Amino acid sequence: MEKPDQIALPQQPVPQKKLPRTVIVLGLVSFFNDFASDIVIPLIPILLATVLAAGPIALGLIEGVADAVASLLKLWAGRHSDIMSGRRKGLAVAGYTLSNITRPMLGLAGSWLLILVLRSTDRVGKGLRSAPRDALVADATPPGMHGYAFGYHRAMDNGGAVAGSLAAAAVLAWSGLSLTEVILWSAVPGFIAVLLLGVGVKENKEDKEDAASHHPASPELPPLRWSLLSLPMRRYLLVLMLFTFARASETFILLLGHELGVGTVELLLLWSALSLCKAATSIWGGQLADSLGRGTLMLIGWSTFSLSFLMLGQVAGSSGLWAVSIFYGLCAGMSEGAERAIISDYALPRERGTAFGWYHLMVGLAAIPAGLLFGSLWQFQSAATAFFFAGGLAAVAAVLLRVWALPVRKLNAN
Repeated sequence: MEKPDQIALPQQPVPQKKLPRTVIVLGLVSFFNDFASDIVIPLIPILLATVLAAGPIALGLIEGVADAVASLLKLWAGRHSDIMSGRRKGLAVAGYTLSNITRPMLGLAGSWLLILVLRSTDRVGKGLRSAPRDALVADATPPGMHGYAFGYHRAMDNGGAVAGSLAAAAVLAWSGLSLTEVILWSAVPGFIAVLLLGVGVKENKEDKEDAASHHPASPELPPLRWSLLSLPMRRYLLVLMLFTFARASETFILLLGHELGVGTVELLLLWSALSLCKAATSIWGGQLADSLGRGTLMLIGWSTFSLSFLMLGQVAGSSGLWAVSIFYGLCAGMSEGAERAIISDYALPRERGTAFGWYHLMVGLAAIPAGLLFGSLWQFQSAATAFFFAGGLAAVAAVLLRVWALPVRKLNAN
């Protein structure tokens, strides 16, 4: 990837306030996909702990392998969408379709190993779609609005999680359906997501072909090498990789609640509240990132993550779990858009898919050891030890972001 001559800081004034239609539709796609996903995901730790008698190591392995599989594919998918001159929709459709075929089958799994296979296959779909979809958002959005656009996308994503977990809680509380039947019903909103993407997002292929015919000698993409990334991006990705070792799956919060004696329906409501808090602050946080700077929002998000996990290590009951989870959700949502908007700052337009692929790959490389480490600390020491370790490591990552990654970014902007 070519090194940009300059990385503009601060951001240019936002020329318009209305998000493009493509960004709005992609947000709706994410809403319905996460509606389907979060009918299922919060039930996985409960299913493992009750029906399948598996512990925190199994949960850590399942979530770690699933995230790693997805992230390894994201680099290929993002790069491939760049090679195809920015034609990204096909990969996104394929990814959403695979996930929404596989995910309902989790309800039929008879062992944690089968859950591992199905969850990983679900994440193969995520690997195919995520980088091309993020690049589609960046392609369609004016540069000064990238924080707003990604903040909106995260808000819709989290809004779908709220709807999915509330629907699962309501059905389990009032319908008499089993966990298996509830998971199978997740296929319905998943189908809506795929349909919306297929019909609602239009790629202007004619314009791309015209541009190619007028610029036949446009340079080819550079080799896919780490050394060709800009120095600010490499430092940012390395610190982000370290932070990923601390960012254990949020499903461990539900496992903590289960061990504290919180009921299944209340845990689903807790998951919904956490997602609602993230949705409530995502758009506002994205707009703040555009005006105040992405780095500022990232530092706030990582510092409060550290504080939240340190507090989770001291939780002793349901009320404390609710209070810390709500605080965590509000702070996490505020910085989610900034984390991805920084990637779009570094990348040239024709390399955005590749840039987001590198971002997801670095996160994925840390996912398996991070999940296993957190689960092992929990199982062989205690839940408090696992949360204290993650909180401390997140604090170290925040310090490195401030003193090592962000200064070189500013230096390159001068």
